[in-house]
Amino acid sequence: MTRITRKGSEISKRDRIARRQFLRFLAGSPLLTATSAGAIAGLLAARSHQVLAQSYDVLRGSRRALGPDGIITAPADALDVFEFEPAAKKAVLSPGAANGAAPAHWGYLESGVDGDVTRDANHTAYTRYNIRVRRLIDARKVDTSVKIFGETWASPIFICPVSSLGAYDPEAGVAVARAAGKRNHQMMLSTVDNASIVDVNKAHGWPAWFMLYPTDDWNVTRALVQRAESAGSPAIVLTVDRQGGRNTEELFRERRQDLRECTACHTPGFTNEVSRKANFSGISVSKVTNLYGTGMTWEFVDRLREIVKGKLVLKGIMTGEDATEALRHGVDGIQVSNHGGRAEESGQATIGVLVEVVDAVNGRVPVLIDGGVRRGTDVLKALGLGASAVGIGRPYVWGLASFGEAGVDRVLQILDDEFITIMRQVGALNIKQITRENVTPA
Repeated sequence: MTRITRKGSEISKRDRIARRQFLRFLAGSPLLTATSAGAIAGLLAARSHQVLAQSYDVLRGSRRALGPDGIITAPADALDVFEFEPAAKKAVLSPGAANGAAPAHWGYLESGVDGDVTRDANHTAYTRYNIRVRRLIDARKVDTSVKIFGETWASPIFICPVSSLGAYDPEAGVAVARAAGKRNHQMMLSTVDNASIVDVNKAHGWPAWFMLYPTDDWNVTRALVQRAESAGSPAIVLTVDRQGGRNTEELFRERRQDLRECTACHTPGFTNEVSRKANFSGISVSKVTNLYGTGMTWEFVDRLREIVKGKLVLKGIMTGEDATEALRHGVDGIQVSNHGGRAEESGQATIGVLVEVVDAVNGRVPVLIDGGVRRGTDVLKALGLGASAVGIGRPYVWGLASFGEAGVDRVLQILDDEFITIMRQVGALNIKQITRENVTPA
């Protein structure tokens, strides 16, 4: 009798034939959708041992359920990170949510600036690059770890700072930190998250990086840096892309639909703006007029460099010239970023300028990138073009808003799994083996 082997067990030819007959019966059933029938037809076209060697057998795998509105009802049901977006929207706009139906909160998360051209370009620009795959390389075991500033992360995917996470989950950055820490992903905490850097570091299990909005009062800037470093944060990430103002049009449009009384949280004045922000607790902000340090110059970077004891990273660099200048002012790292398309309507995607920045830096400091990352393939493309690590923003907040910590965990799991899969396809056994030879213009 002919036999094939799968994980130590033997399956007879008779069993194999019976399975194929059953698949044909299902494929012809009028109860199946065209999509399901097509999936089963694909299984029939494959050789039996190939199907069994993979996790794609729809009859053996767990059922991925959807609610009556076609939206996932549990984190495990998500097939990709995109499925968290409608789930998050449903949760944020639900009258039964902790904050009540909150169209303005949804608008804040989704908005770019002006017509959202740059926001959308961040993601679509990844389609302008293809991946070169290699064959006959044993890539069953791959190492996804990276070392940045002496820290070893299990994955090159890190959590970007997003302000006011309490709008999406009562635990805010603490819930995100637990999910990231469990998977050994690094995260950056926003100055104006609802959670403190002390609580986030404790939940994360090891110190997170602190993203600094410096304000226009040097005493406040210094106090924020000291607070983060006292909590153990090894890197201060100065955001430099919010000085010119912005028109978050989609946020303003959604605000028109928001029926809540919002003045309790959004009373004018900086003191009121940060009164619910834990990192400002006990710090006098009476002289502050803006959060972003409008008027910052390279001299401000010099001044900050003098007081930052750990690493100093500039977030928001989009040209080779600015990357070169940053090195002249003693920074330890650069983050290519346009604030998720929320800083300026340049139409310039971060992945589109990455090579320019990497070449200017020439290996002297790590170059991180964020903006539009939605797939493991996006991560590999960015690494191949020279990034040291790759950040995500909206996807993990979709997970947080819809399912809390478990949603963030699932988003990271999906991206990690996709990234491992494409690493195997290119034959890269570790991150160092991902190079420009793996990426080509489409």
